Amino acid sequence: MKEMINKIYALCQCDHYDFIALQDDLLGSCNAERIRNVVQLQWHGGEVFIFDYGVVVFWKVPDDQRDELLLNLHSFAQQLLENTLDDEFTFEINATQPALKNDHVELPDNEISTRLAISHGIAQSTKLMQYETRVSNTITSSEYIPNRIATTGKSGLRRNALSKLRGQLYLTKSDVMLHYDLLDVPEFFWEYPELQPYYTMISDYLEIKPRIEVLSKKLETIQDLLEMIADEQKHSHSSLLEWIIIWLIAIDIVIILLQEFIL
Repeated sequence: MKEMINKIYALCQCDHYDFIALQDDLLGSCNAERIRNVVQLQWHGGEVFIFDYGVVVFWKVPDDQRDELLLNLHSFAQQLLENTLDDEFTFEINATQPALKNDHVELPDNEISTRLAISHGIAQSTKLMQYETRVSNTITSSEYIPNRIATTGKSGLRRNALSKLRGQLYLTKSDVMLHYDLLDVPEFFWEYPELQPYYTMISDYLEIKPRIEVLSKKLETIQDLLEMIADEQKHSHSSLLEWIIIWLIAIDIVIILLQEFIL
């Protein structure tokens, strides 16, 4: 007989946690253990997996008890998100075989390792939302530049403003690229390859690989915009140098003419 259907709730709270301090605090005060980059703990009759990259996955934890833990994690959170990103599933155990349909997970056993394997995929998908949102917002906020260049031939921004914008775009791109390894198959499955089918099941369902490919295309768009801005800066600088040279030549000619006239 199958058990009652329960909730899985995942939330990206911040950019990352101060994981050493977090694990020291939780391991010393809660029924918790560390499994590579994850702290697993029992919480008010449910279970929680805390990932070092700022994502928390709750299994069968009531809403009010989730909020209590998240509040406790604030002191370890680095760069809290203004708008948290979340996802929700239901699950049941003692199914005849692993299955995932309509956001409902069916598991054949009640092992912690099985839930952790599923949690890895859900956590990555939730973290990916953060990158997707950041890149999309960056593209949206700067899309007027190529439109203006296409219309007028110039961005209409001063050199200092262009440099700042270029820096902001580069920060977005570099931040995502530096954390791209978070979207690879977790090292946890190097030690437990027998659990990877669970991760693959949730990863395929959440379309992590196709979404990463789309994100890569958007990053290429940012790169193209950076190059466009760089070309305009180079052109503006070259034009300035040309005008300086022209004026210097003109001044030199005037001085020569004055000398000839005076003499």
